[in-house]
Amino acid sequence: MNINFRNMFPAVFAAMLSATALPAAATLNVFTCEPEWAALALELGGDKVKVTSATTALQDVHHVEARPSLIARARNADLLVCTGAELEIGWLPLLLSQSGNRQIQPGQPGYLEAAASVNKMEVPQLLDRSQGDVHPAGNPHIHLDPQNIAKVGEAITARLMQLDAANAETYKSRATAFQKKWRESMQKWEAQVAPLKGVAVVVYHKDLSYLLRWLGMRDIASLEPKPGVPPTTGHLSEMLAKLQREPAKMILRSAYSDPKAATWLSERAKLPTVTLPYTVGGNEQAKDLFWLFDDSIQRLLAALK
Repeated sequence: MNINFRNMFPAVFAAMLSATALPAAATLNVFTCEPEWAALALELGGDKVKVTSATTALQDVHHVEARPSLIARARNADLLVCTGAELEIGWLPLLLSQSGNRQIQPGQPGYLEAAASVNKMEVPQLLDRSQGDVHPAGNPHIHLDPQNIAKVGEAITARLMQLDAANAETYKSRATAFQKKWRESMQKWEAQVAPLKGVAVVVYHKDLSYLLRWLGMRDIASLEPKPGVPPTTGHLSEMLAKLQREPAKMILRSAYSDPKAATWLSERAKLPTVTLPYTVGGNEQAKDLFWLFDDSIQRLLAALK
């Protein structure tokens, strides 16, 4: 079955991921922590996999409950794909232990940590809880650099081939086709984003750092006073004064984040707020990984006009 997410709305995407009906030729159950890895696994596995995601694009993946329904899905998984780097530290260990599934425990072939395939940004030199929810292994929001998608895609393909040797040639062929299409898309995107280079922005959380680095944009302030600490009126007032000294072009927030702080600052600083989908399913346009980047870039370029 060739699944084309470009013709599907996010709700349909989510419903499909959680559907209980197996594709006719499905042989591997893939459980992912985030929608981006579910979309990538489907691109690479096609009708040889059944994929389910623990979270949707409108959830903060830092804070998820290991519900019985999620535990049941993990119990039947052949392969687990999560970001790692302690992004899911608040709930994944409990989910794994409660699943009773030995195949998907850390160190087993059925456990794949996506962040292990890439170089992480913002690795702290000193761990200090007074600095907020800092991730010891570095910033885990790796998927918004398209180069990282390609690297994680290679890792997922290798693991699918290992776990399902009978269909190894199919996975290899699909991977070759995906990587070719991805490289072509990256060339297109890199030609489009030249006007964004050097543009100063305000972010809500450090979840867009990889995207900004790839685009050459500058993050000059964050709505959160510290990572994971909600914005306060005092902090926002300080930011308003800072923006008068060091102007920015726009305020960026991800679809899952609370819009109140961005709206407060936008109205007073007279800056546009750009809501990015953040991951697959974050809005009606971000129906797959290709559209996730297409839509994010178009929204950023539109805010410059």
